[in-house]
Amino acid sequence: MSGSSESAYADLVSSLRNIEEQLRDLAYDALRAAASGDAQAGAAEKRVLKARRAIERAIHALEPGRSS
Repeated sequence: MSGSSESAYADLVSSLRNIEEQLRDLAYDALRAAASGDAQAGAAEKRVLKARRAIERAIHALEPGRSS
């Protein structure tokens, strides 16, 4: 992999990490809402966690030194 490709992957991984952090925050917000009695928040939290796990898999797939 060339240096510019590695840099592009590193930039993408950085962006994905930011998205993962945003999803984590949303999941915590939904969990708090569910604990406060919001019936729909539990389903929202599950959707957000599913998306977050997908982003985590993408990060691991793109990290340097990992191969599929």
